[in-house]
Amino acid sequence: MRRRANGFYAEPYSGTTRPLNYEPCESLSMTTPSADSPIEIDCRQVNEKLTATKQTDSAEFVLLDCREEDEYALVRIESSRLLPMSEIATRVEELAEHRDAEIIVYCHHGMRSLQVATWLRQQGFAHATSMIGGVDRWAIEIDPSLARY
Repeated sequence: MRRRANGFYAEPYSGTTRPLNYEPCESLSMTTPSADSPIEIDCRQVNEKLTATKQTDSAEFVLLDCREEDEYALVRIESSRLLPMSEIATRVEELAEHRDAEIIVYCHHGMRSLQVATWLRQQGFAHATSMIGGVDRWAIEIDPSLARY
């Protein structure tokens, strides 16, 4: 175990029962999104939206975590919903009621979430965006109490 600069102790994580596949899913191709709105959003903007949502007690957007279950178990942003990138193509209908809403997708560092947000736009979710830097940036800039891996 080693101590990080932020004072937290970190152990190498070995909890997976299978290797994680970080390769892009064949059905998640990277092409230019069709919507006019930006495809990426900063974690500070997401935090402002979460704060506003809590104050008004309304769900104005969906915060979607596209990491795998074992990653989600390690650390997650409160009020996020898990829908792994590896399953999104077969489970996309779970998001159908949010087709016209803003969907903010995040992952560990922002690469997978950018692929998922792009794919969601191709499926008609015009307001899908990717959170830049993922949960790692969130832990640095917004909530340093979160574990980093």
